[in-house]
Amino acid sequence: MLQQTQVKTVIPYWERWMQRFPGIAALARAETDAVLKAWEGLGYYSRARNLQAAAQILTRDFAAQFPTQHEQVISLPGIGPYTAGAICSFAFNQPTPILDGNIERVLTRIGAVSGNPRETGLKRQLWLSAARWVELAAGRPPMFRPGLAGNCSAINQSLMELGATLCTPKTPRCPECPVARHCLALREGTPERYPELPKRVVATPRRFHAFVWQNQGAVWVVQRPKGVVNGGLWEFPNVEVTGELAGLPAEYARGLWAIAGQEPVLLKVIRHSITRYRIELHAHHATIDLATRQRISEWTDSTAVPTTRRHHPTMLPTPWTKAEWVKPEQASAKAYTAAHRRILEAWLEKCGQGR
Repeated sequence: MLQQTQVKTVIPYWERWMQRFPGIAALARAETDAVLKAWEGLGYYSRARNLQAAAQILTRDFAAQFPTQHEQVISLPGIGPYTAGAICSFAFNQPTPILDGNIERVLTRIGAVSGNPRETGLKRQLWLSAARWVELAAGRPPMFRPGLAGNCSAINQSLMELGATLCTPKTPRCPECPVARHCLALREGTPERYPELPKRVVATPRRFHAFVWQNQGAVWVVQRPKGVVNGGLWEFPNVEVTGELAGLPAEYARGLWAIAGQEPVLLKVIRHSITRYRIELHAHHATIDLATRQRISEWTDSTAVPTTRRHHPTMLPTPWTKAEWVKPEQASAKAYTAAHRRILEAWLEKCGQGR
């Protein structure tokens, strides 16, 4: 959960998660929809799917016990070198290195290491440096502290904490740093020069239009297929508008997707960011008749939707493989991406079902 997510955000999710799935076996046998629902709002949903896949492997091959060997830990789905090193050093006091952004910054400053740490050669060099630190710690007499497994746990957590609290990207607090006298970057007088990261990629704008079609108190929601971004999550049917259509007014897009002569009205505009994308999502609402609902129900997947693709190839429906008409309570029970959860809340508010 802490991958790409702040601690203060994770804590309430973790507490609810442990109540819902108190052990490895409970997570392994849970329905995937329930797992995604418990993760809803944290983003990067592949983490939840990998977590359950790992629990299923542990249940099948390790009697629902977590392994202690690094090679076994790193073989589990969703666990790479950083997470495996953290688990084995924090929990089992093994001399396994970790390298995150904080430690990367500390190591490049202490050694005044030039170059882009994202490049393979320097990245490998920094991993070797992190390994030397934890191996040196393992060779020293035990210096246990409450809550830590031992020296290997202590050195890795200390390096992380140093980067998070003192050796910060801007205005590092060098006078308070316990290793300042060893820092070559400080000796040069240029600690903020390191690490030499490349300039950030310019954000790419993307525009989507989602449609909340309502009939007899129910709305139509669709489920994204497995194997794609946000696979298994539910959302409202939507199209991405690119190319020549991207700059056109929202009214134009609503008109193109009008159903049975009913032009949707704007329900909500959502702006959010995912990695290097800046996304603007316009959600539109329309109340349709029963005949139109029956026609929509015949759309078995996103390729069946009679969009304007033939005339406007830059208006592309997002993929889905399952769809349902759901009442408010049923709709609320499903797991959505954060943006589409906000659309759902706007619809519930419109129907007087909001919190």
